[in-house]
This record gives sequence, C-alpha cells and structure tokens, in this order.
Amino acid sequence: MTQDSNLESLRYVDGKMTLLDQLQLPLIVHYDAITSVQDGWDAIREMKVRGAPAIAVAAALSLSVEILSMTKANKFSDTSALKEHALEQLEHLKSSRPTAVNLFNMADWFKVYIEDKYEVLSKDSVLELAEAIDEKAKKMMVDDVSKNKLIGDHGAEAMVKMTQKKDELRVLTHCNTGSLATAGYGTALGVLRSLHAQNLLKRAYCTETRPYLQGARLTAFELSHDKLPGTLIADSMVSMLFKNKMADAVVVGADRIVANGDTANKIGTYQIAISCAYHKIPFFIAAPTTTIDLSLKSGDQIVIEERAATEMKSISGVMFADPDIEVWNPAFDVTPATLITGIITECGTFYKPEGSDTFDLSSQIANIQLV
Repeated sequence: MTQDSNLESLRYVDGKMTLLDQLQLPLIVHYDAITSVQDGWDAIREMKVRGAPAIAVAAALSLSVEILSMTKANKFSDTSALKEHALEQLEHLKSSRPTAVNLFNMADWFKVYIEDKYEVLSKDSVLELAEAIDEKAKKMMVDDVSKNKLIGDHGAEAMVKMTQKKDELRVLTHCNTGSLATAGYGTALGVLRSLHAQNLLKRAYCTETRPYLQGARLTAFELSHDKLPGTLIADSMVSMLFKNKMADAVVVGADRIVANGDTANKIGTYQIAISCAYHKIPFFIAAPTTTIDLSLKSGDQIVIEERAATEMKSISGVMFADPDIEVWNPAFDVTPATLITGIITECGTFYKPEGSDTFDLSSQIANIQLV
C-alpha cells in the first residue's frame, strides 16, 4: 500500500478488498478476497493479517466492504438500520484479538464518526452514509502510511542522536513491523528504511521471532525485497550479538503502550530489552500514537493473548515437538518503561522526564494536542 514498495498487506479498490495471506509467506504470495466483516474477523484471528496498524485498517475496510455490498443489495431499510448493523459489526471485530489497542481505538472512533454522520443525514440517505463509511476507512489506510513515514524519519534522527555515531548504524529489530504489518512503509522497519534512504544503515539484524517466525518469514522477506543489508539471527543469539559489539541500537514495534510507557509487543521483546540494558544499547519503541492507551496506568493491566499449542509445536503443519507435551504460548510480553530509551511516534520521540524511570505520556500527548 506504499509507493516505495510493492509489498502490500492489503489492497482496496472500488469497494473490493483482497488481503495477503501472510501464513504462506515467503514461499507463496497469495491474496484472499475479503467480502464481509466475518472474512476480516477470521483473517485477523488466524493471523493471515497481523501487526497492530494493519489489523485496524483491515478491520475498517472489511466493514466498508460489507456495508457497501449490503447497501447495493438494498439490505437496509433506512440509515438507522445501517447504523445499528455497522456498530454491531464493529463490536464483533473487536473480539478478534485482545492485545493490540489500534483495533479498539479504530472501532471506538469509527462508532463516533458513524453516529455523528447519522445525526445529520435523512433516514433515506442510506447510500450517502455507506459512502461516508467507505471514505473514512480509505482515509485511515492513507493516513497510516503518512504516519509511518514520519515515524521513520523521527526514528532515524533519534537513533543518530542517541548513538552519537556519524557513520552507518547497525540496528536489531524483532518480529515484523514493515509494510506487511501496516498499510505501508512500516513502524520500526520504517525507521530502518529511513536510515537506509539516508545512507545511515550499515546492517539490519532481524530475529527469527519464535514461535510464529514473523522475523524469519516476513521481516527477512521485506529486507531482501527492498535490498536493505539484512542478517537473520535466532532469538537466542541476541545477547551474543550485543556482547560482540555488533549492534548499535534496537528498535521494535508495539501492540499497546500504556500511560507510563510500559509496552506490550511480540513475545521475546522483554528479554531483548533486558539484554540491551546490560550491554548499554539504546532500546527504542516505534509506533503511531493510536497504539498508546492512556486508559491503562501500567503494563500489568494489559490483557495478553495466548495462542494455540500447535503454533509452537509445528511449522507449516509439520509437528516437530512431542504431541503430548504441554505448552504455554503467550503471544506478547510487556517491557517495562524503565528499559525503554524512547518511544518514536509520528509526532516525534518521547523521552522520560528528567529523574524519572517512566514516561508521562498523558502530559506529552496533551502537549502535542495543544500545539
């Protein structure tokens, strides 16, 4: 969905949506048609689409597809019927996955938007309300790409400043946060793209990201596709990489950032942050402000999704672990703010107040909104 890369997590043209089945990458590039909200819900739940920003955009567009289709088939008697159906489906979409806050923010904002539009339209203006929903969903997609490019530029600037390096940087990332995890360009991987565009990236290291292998399957794929200097490592090699002084900084994405800066991200992020602290390596989060959840005070309040045991015991349908062994498979962990150097957003990079171990994101976000 970005002009800078042919990699698209989803495509949307004239009310028709297709979604890249990321479970088949990198061996097979296949797009599934999404014709309803249930199709979108299934794709999110099954992780055919993943990444907090991409999930939110995919959910919004699946709603638009369904509303337009039902409107053309005269399924709504008036705007009230359309509105009620849309609000019910937004609630359904929120139930697909619990941890990424972008989906919940999208649904809540979309609900307000639909209700506001409904209030100013006549009861017969069904098509107009459907088209307004469609325009709003498409705008979310476009805005996501624009925000990601700003994140990339702010992140590149923050890394150069923090590391005080005047030559190229060696940066580690975890999971997948690129075009495949967003509507385009990426968040943490967008920072690497911006560094590369400025000839400031010497090497991008990506972890394999067990157990779902998003790094090996997706990030490595993106790095090779865009011809960025990339190296794949196993998750268990990170501390050795740092000890050998082969990395200058780390940047990862986020699925939910709470008011004090505690951050939920892909499982394995926490242990990378701990190793960064020990080896004195800057550890950055890169995410849009839509990922910030000011309603939660600390990461202890974040609901962590747990995935099926088969996802840990098999790869591409091939079982490699004992079938009778029990499995604990949380999809995310929470990195405490004390381990985070800075939080990179489209509005700039947030740092902890002087003398504090945590962030004050409520005040920092409020200051941005006042500008």
